[in-house]
Amino acid sequence: MAAICVFCASSRTLDRRWLDLATATGAEIARRGHTLVSGGGCVGMMGALVDGARSAGGRTIGVIPQALVDLEVADLASDELVVTDSMASRKVVMIEKSDAFLTLPGGLGTLDELFEVWTTATLALHRKPMVLVDTDGFYSPLVEWLRNVTAQNFLKPGGFNLLQFADTLPAALDLLESRLT
Repeated sequence: MAAICVFCASSRTLDRRWLDLATATGAEIARRGHTLVSGGGCVGMMGALVDGARSAGGRTIGVIPQALVDLEVADLASDELVVTDSMASRKVVMIEKSDAFLTLPGGLGTLDELFEVWTTATLALHRKPMVLVDTDGFYSPLVEWLRNVTAQNFLKPGGFNLLQFADTLPAALDLLESRLT
């Protein structure tokens, strides 16, 4: 089975529905027999994500910079916890350890991770599938902007098409799995 990296928020002040989505994501990844790769945190959606995976018997790999370990937000229950020296090196390790990427709702950090993975894919540095989960239209304004960027030739259509979009978690995981085979 695959190692699926999930990007999501670590905020402690989110609506319950986003935490529930993260919990369900972790659990479904585990139920489907995949390993979960995360940003190594134990708070917000990231904490709910790993708790969901473990509750369904899944294996978790966390990748976290030392600065966040020092803030005591590391997921110390990870089956494997990789501590990096920076946020930049964290992204490199997450890409290396993952076979596919799933992006849930999140803020700047989530978008930073998504765009790093997507940019490296457009440069053919990897060919790993990526799916953006647009639950309740969370990312609809961003997707519209990205389509405009593509229409104006700032992003090639082939590059745009490397990122897949799904409205629901099951559809997102089905897309990832179809691209992994």
